[in-house]
Amino acid sequence: MSGRRERAIPSPEGAAAVLAVSPVPADRVRLREILSQGNWKLHEASDCGEALVLLRDENVPVLLCEHDQADGNWEDLLDATARRPSPPNLIVFSRLADASLWAKVLNLGGFDVLMTPFEPEEVLRVTFAAWSRWEGDFVASTAKEAEVADRVA
Repeated sequence: MSGRRERAIPSPEGAAAVLAVSPVPADRVRLREILSQGNWKLHEASDCGEALVLLRDENVPVLLCEHDQADGNWEDLLDATARRPSPPNLIVFSRLADASLWAKVLNLGGFDVLMTPFEPEEVLRVTFAAWSRWEGDFVASTAKEAEVADRVA
């Protein structure tokens, strides 16, 4: 018996949607490999335009986005999704992730920053945290809407 303790991989109980947006196919493949370890339903887009088309039809709690896209960047996706009733929590990833990028992402309303190459445990931990916060916000906003509807009725 080794002295090392296995950590549980955080994952939602049911399938939860995640959208990975990156012009780098290898990053999307790596995220697919990592997120296959849990109950994640991964959608993939190679740029902002493709991501916005997918987001029209799918309620996605977590958006993993490469810092720069051919047709925009993470800030464009953050702005475009902010107007949704339940906007996804945006996680930016970059090989140049640093404290300055992290501060900017948080100050503008993003959730977190991941560095590439990806560390599987960190991707799973941050994705689960973003999903958990979205799930809590979604349940709270739904309950509040129901309460308002009951008062009006």
